[in-house]
Formats: sequence, C-alpha cells, structure tokens
Amino acid sequence: RVFAASSAPPCVSRAARATMQGNVPHVPAILQPTEDDIQKLLAAEVHIGTNESSSKMGEYIYTRRPDGLHLIDLAKTWEKLMLAARIIVAIENPDDVVCISARPYGQRAVFKFSQYTGAHCMAGRFTPGTFTNQLTRNFREPRLLIVTDPRPDAQAVKEASFVNIPVIAFSNSDAPLDNIDVAIPGNNKGKLSIGLLYWLLAREVLRLRGTIERDQPWSVPVDLFLYRDPEELEKAEEPAAPEPAAPVPLEQPAFDPLQVPLVPGEEAAAGVGAAAPQPLASMEGFAPAPEYQPAAAAPMGGEWSAPATGVA
Repeated sequence: RVFAASSAPPCVSRAARATMQGNVPHVPAILQPTEDDIQKLLAAEVHIGTNESSSKMGEYIYTRRPDGLHLIDLAKTWEKLMLAARIIVAIENPDDVVCISARPYGQRAVFKFSQYTGAHCMAGRFTPGTFTNQLTRNFREPRLLIVTDPRPDAQAVKEASFVNIPVIAFSNSDAPLDNIDVAIPGNNKGKLSIGLLYWLLAREVLRLRGTIERDQPWSVPVDLFLYRDPEELEKAEEPAAPEPAAPVPLEQPAFDPLQVPLVPGEEAAAGVGAAAPQPLASMEGFAPAPEYQPAAAAPMGGEWSAPATGVA
C-alpha cells in the first residue's frame, strides 16, 4: 500500500491535530473523519502548498515553513470535501456532473471518479465552446462542474461562468478563485494528493447516496485513483526475456595425416556404410621406381635425311 500510518509531523496545524481526534468545526458528528483518513491525508502530502499564495486562499493557509512552502489547514480541506459531496448528491442525474482534468496526474483520478459515481469525465484538453457553442460535437449542458486545477482548466471555468454553472475546484495555495463557487484546499500538483482527494470525494458521495455503509471500509483501494507512468506500465507488462543457454563446447577430432577422407562423389559411389580407407601401416613390398634416363641426342652437322625405309 502507498499510504502507511505515520505520526503527525510537527509542521501540521493545531486544527489538523484536532481533526485527527474528530473535532472538525462546522461538520456534523456523523461526517467527522477517522484517524486513518487524516493519516492518509498526511502521507499523501495534501497539506503541502507552494511558495506563493493568493489573497483569496489566505483563509485556508495555516502557516509558512522556513523553506517557503505554505501549509494548508487540513480541517478546512475536510470541511470543504464534505460540502462538495453534499452538493454532488443533490444533483438528481449523476451524468449532469462533469469533472475535468487537463493535468496528467489527475486524468486517471477523474476517470475513476466518474466510473464509481456516474459523472461525466473530460480528461485532457478541453475543447473551447463545449458549454457555450451548440454547434460543437461534444456540446454539453451540465448542472455542476468539478475541476482539478483552476489554472489549466481556466477555459472550462470561464465558459461555466457564462452559462451559470456552479464550479467546485481543488485549489492550491496559489490558485485563483475567480468564478469558483466551492474551493477545496489541497495539493493539486502531486499525483498522490490528487488521487486521494478524488477517492475521498467519491467515497463520501457513495456514502450519502446509501450505496456503501459508513461504518464499513470501502472495498476500492486508493491505488486505483493514482496516476501511473505509461513507461512503467509497459515495462511491467513486457514478459521477462529468457536467459540464453550456455554454449555447449564441440569436441574436435584429432587430425590424422594418414586418414584420407572421401570426397562427396566418391562417398556416394562407395555407397552408404562403405568402410573408410585404412591408413598405410608401412612401405614394405613396394619396388622403387626406375631412374629417369634421357635419350641420346641426334648428331649435329651434315644434312638431315629421313631414315631409309627400303621402299623405292
């Protein structure tokens, strides 16, 4: 499992520590988080913001670390998660809820959220005019819009404001909140944080609808909402290459100068199974060849005449 239980770091706010004990303000007792939920939020670094902060996000920031990173109040994060879930449940037709993520880390989370809640997802680039131009192929008229980050999804937020569509957005410490109706403070730049926030939101929606029991853990693991690198998936799916077998050394016969092999023609003429020629044991019984003696040369001088044949 990606998320393991760990103690709260000293940088967590007092409200977050109170949240671990189930004392989130403005949240009914039945919707209070468990210790395991807060441990997941801490393990996924949902409370880690950026070096910059916007003026409208100041109420959700608890403090700033010495290294410059802003820390988000997890009590406010949980409070807004419960509010967003109650708004989503109020929509009668789940398909009228559209969730968008142009950021790659949130595309898998958006797809899984729509799969379990019945919402419509738009992962990747948002086509301009989807909410305002009826001539576009993917024209839709949703009743609620959920965006992963107001900056990459600014075009969808802008068009939603033209047609009076309420917008729920996961917002980091530097996120602009123009035309945002419900801002859920949290780290929307980490793949673990984005997946966990969508998982918590989907679980609470199913609990409010009565699909799953509140006192029972959800059978869907958080890992299904997390981003996966395509290169790592390809490496995992590739079968392991078999190890090459060790080469077997070939035994070469010793060379024998007296062993004369047959050429292919002679081997065929000799027939299958013909005995190979045996080496000569000795040179006994062979007479030496006569010495070469040249013929006598013809006398030089005088006329040359053909020999007499006795025929007149």
